[in-house]
Amino acid sequence: MGVGRFVYTPILPLMHSQAGLSTGAGANLATGNYVGYLLGALAGILMPALVRSPAVLRTCMAVLTGSLAAMPATHSTPVWLALRLTAGVASALIFVIAVSSLLTRLREHPAYLPGWAFGGVGAGIALSGLLVLVLHSVADWRAAWYASAALAAALAAVSWNLRPEGPAPVTASPNGETAGETAGSAGTRTHRWFTALFVSYALEGIGYIVAGTFLVSAIEQGSPGWVGSGAWVLVGLAAVPSSALWAWLCRRWSRPGLLCTALLIQAVGIALPALLAGTAAALVSAALFGGTFIGISTLALATGAHLRFPRSVALLTAGYSVGQILGPLAVTPLLRHGYHQALILAAAVVLAAAAAAAVLRIGFPHHEAVARLGAGAGQPARVAADGAEGRR
Repeated sequence: MGVGRFVYTPILPLMHSQAGLSTGAGANLATGNYVGYLLGALAGILMPALVRSPAVLRTCMAVLTGSLAAMPATHSTPVWLALRLTAGVASALIFVIAVSSLLTRLREHPAYLPGWAFGGVGAGIALSGLLVLVLHSVADWRAAWYASAALAAALAAVSWNLRPEGPAPVTASPNGETAGETAGSAGTRTHRWFTALFVSYALEGIGYIVAGTFLVSAIEQGSPGWVGSGAWVLVGLAAVPSSALWAWLCRRWSRPGLLCTALLIQAVGIALPALLAGTAAALVSAALFGGTFIGISTLALATGAHLRFPRSVALLTAGYSVGQILGPLAVTPLLRHGYHQALILAAAVVLAAAAAAAVLRIGFPHHEAVARLGAGAGQPARVAADGAEGRR
């Protein structure tokens, strides 16, 4: 999933210079991928049986790999758009199925163990970025897509026999209410906190995705060609341990405080390449961005489950996905002058997300018991919340 969804970022500069792709069209292709990701996530929410199907997992891995291999076979922007949308749908379903399976089986283990598994997304980013970095000087954009498809195929072969989760039983509380009913009654008391969380996470979707799409192109505007792809490798490497690290920090500090801190760190990382030129600023930016974006998702989803707000995972995922769609569209008018203004706007949006997270801290019910959400779309975040729950 890390390869199929994020390899577009380091290949984008090659498509601009070699395939004639305009900056506006590049933003549209990114938006198409994020629309597909939203559709895939909604499919997992509305049709929980998909999350438990080995055939769906294998089909999605094959489709995702095929969409990468088909990119260099055409110069048609509408076809590219369709392929990136398809890749978004497939990558969302792969993520939901894989994480649900993994965390269901590791729910009794320490939080850092599933946290390291979330780092697989970062590993995919790092591997694909390294691939493009190696090919940058010896091959063209077509070879980069074909190589990424080969990498995705190899990873799919290794994960081919992953067993999706089985159906989860509906548990009842001591007074006879089901988990959903208990969550519903608790949700009426947590509207204010959940609203702040929802706003923060939706704004993060807007801000993070601008950097996630254009960071390499922005860095390459003011640095040698290798620095952009090298920075993307560093993003992936920093992302590998990030979820485990933020889960470990939850043992000592509250999630709202950590969420606010992570957002502030990410805002600095996004703004750096726009404010300072040079290799050092680019690499520091990559480390700060990579070290926070997966951790922020883990913290936000776990906080929503902690609040026991009804359908918190579905609502937060939808808000985040819509933010990802809006991000590239919002900065498209700024891309005529390069990527720096877009990064500044993205950093400002992430700062707004941090402000919303700061509001979340006011009177937050730190000692509420974590609800056990039902099966299906809520499963990944439910178990992530259970695993990350610890001493504050």
